[in-house]
Amino acid sequence: METKEFIYDQHQKHLDYLNRLEFYTEEIAILKERLSEVTAKNTDKEVLKQVEHFQNQFIIQRNNIDELKHTIKIQKNELQMQVAKNPTAVDHRKVIVDDKNQDFIRYFEQNFNELRKEFNLFLRDWM
Repeated sequence: METKEFIYDQHQKHLDYLNRLEFYTEEIAILKERLSEVTAKNTDKEVLKQVEHFQNQFIIQRNNIDELKHTIKIQKNELQMQVAKNPTAVDHRKVIVDDKNQDFIRYFEQNFNELRKEFNLFLRDWM
């Protein structure tokens, strides 16, 4: 079934998603710094193997963020074009909702939180 909502509400969702993704971008930067600290203090092969694992995971998550941001920005631009075509109806017009973003964000956050837990356990052992 096709769901519709007001353009303004859809715009607010996009802003919320982008803010959440920006938070995770900053979080990855912090986690990378912590990982560098571990690397500087430990040269054990097992530690370095885990360091590489987390480096790869952070790269993957950063790519996921970039892809989600790109998709959301495209959708924002499409909304802006609709508004530009008919600005007087912006308060009354509804658009079809693409719930995939919400699902992707939820899935991303679950994965990221699991990664953060795993990383914190790693830090506990090696810091």
